[in-house]
Amino acid sequence: MLKKNDRIKLNIESCSSNGSGVGHNEGMAVFVPATAVGDEITAHILKVKKTYAYAKAESVLTPSPDRINAECPVYLKCGGCVFSHMNYTAEAKIKASHVAECFRRIGGVEPEFEPIIAAESDKRYRNKAQFPVSLENGEIRTGFYSSHSHRVIHCPDCLLQPEEFEKILGVFAAYIKENGVTVYNETAHKGLLRHIYLRKGTKSGEIMVCAVINGNKLPNENKLVSSLKECNGSIRSIIVNVNKEKTNVILGKTCRTLWGKDYITDILCGLTFRISPLSFYQVNRDQAEKLYNKAAEYAALSGSETVLDLYCGAGTIGLSMAKNAKEIIGVEIVPEAIDDAKINAKINGITNTRFICGDAAKAAEILKNEGIRPDVIILDPPRKGCSPDMINTAAQMQPERIVYVSCDPATLARDCGLFSDLGYTATKATPVDMFPRTGHVETVVSLVKLPPDDVINIELDLTKLDISINDGKPTYDQIKAYVLKKHGLKVSTLYISQIKRKYGIEVGDAYNKPKNPDSCVPQCPKEKEDAIVDALKYFKMI
Repeated sequence: MLKKNDRIKLNIESCSSNGSGVGHNEGMAVFVPATAVGDEITAHILKVKKTYAYAKAESVLTPSPDRINAECPVYLKCGGCVFSHMNYTAEAKIKASHVAECFRRIGGVEPEFEPIIAAESDKRYRNKAQFPVSLENGEIRTGFYSSHSHRVIHCPDCLLQPEEFEKILGVFAAYIKENGVTVYNETAHKGLLRHIYLRKGTKSGEIMVCAVINGNKLPNENKLVSSLKECNGSIRSIIVNVNKEKTNVILGKTCRTLWGKDYITDILCGLTFRISPLSFYQVNRDQAEKLYNKAAEYAALSGSETVLDLYCGAGTIGLSMAKNAKEIIGVEIVPEAIDDAKINAKINGITNTRFICGDAAKAAEILKNEGIRPDVIILDPPRKGCSPDMINTAAQMQPERIVYVSCDPATLARDCGLFSDLGYTATKATPVDMFPRTGHVETVVSLVKLPPDDVINIELDLTKLDISINDGKPTYDQIKAYVLKKHGLKVSTLYISQIKRKYGIEVGDAYNKPKNPDSCVPQCPKEKEDAIVDALKYFKMI
């Protein structure tokens, strides 16, 4: 039986999505960071749970063919680049497998998985960096928070960031010392400079420099401006962002331009986009272009479609498809993002778009009142995915296709399972590696409304349904078959149990109850409720 501080030999058989190798000791899984499939190691057990354990590799006895020497000296301390110890081909394979496993295990659906779109380069691809600043032994430290902590790991030249950023950080370090600028301490909520926030237009080359401060202004701001301009001629915008809140949210709501423009621009999918400090813009511009092209392929626009772009942000996905659509309607709850989207449409001369500030339910009501039904819906929600209400709203609009873009395979798979219950089948999925060397992967999925042919081809004689079994009560499968034959709708066991409860029909305890009491359960749409009620009447249950 394993216990803490044991030292064992371990063969690494697989790898988790966060870069930890997995081996087994007497049937117990042991997770070991910074190991690769095929490694034979000596492992030091750090923590033992009931069915698994955590360890660290003390020595590599036989290295995996996939193992490489990590180029970053602090990657183990930083915790960001969890795949730095293996070649990129192996990393991409692990990410693709993780996406497929999430769909099978969490969503219970299995679309056709197309090959992962790997990055051409795993270095210098990020166009944005947010560096926390700290003071340690009298020395300025800029870099990244250590995993699961707010301790700054000094890393002025991250291999994922543009090379120019290192010199800009050097300017700030000198400026801080020369002008006695205090550094923010989040525990005491004291000190002025919180973060140094940098953005670069990958195609345009334009650079934005933003100092996030716990106050209204910096000392000798003109001196900082002149030093930055002298440092790099590509800097087009120097901004102060004010964040006086006691929070770990990096940016405040107020920005003040010290010099230049209050935005930079970049080119994506042949369009020009304005990027302000608060704008959302994909951090890997080159991979974003491939992602949007795949999303456009799944949208399959012919020029006659109305496209609803939910969670549209600054409008990048929808605007990239506008030339092939009749109309793009973008919806976003953040007012600043809607303003950016309108500006981006204008500067690119795109006139077949409009943007609604509000949530999806509000947008659905507006479109319903106008008699508009979208042909295609684009979803690109935050990491937590869509709420059940959001999924119901999208399905009730009855688009022919839904294109779902997600940065979290687990919540994506969960939501695709819910869409499946509402008549939308995940037909294709493509992982896109937007974040090489990290444990993150983006995925785009094609969800298609079940075609009428799937209903027509079902042969069912309702008069011959055997309702003698189960004490004379029809089974869930018989109710599903009736609804599918008569109404052309697929209904889930969950929805049937909800309607049976509504009409006072006894239902087993396991039905219609979430495993987690805090989770939301999707509710049966009105159209399907009516169809289930009809079935219950047919079977003389109500």
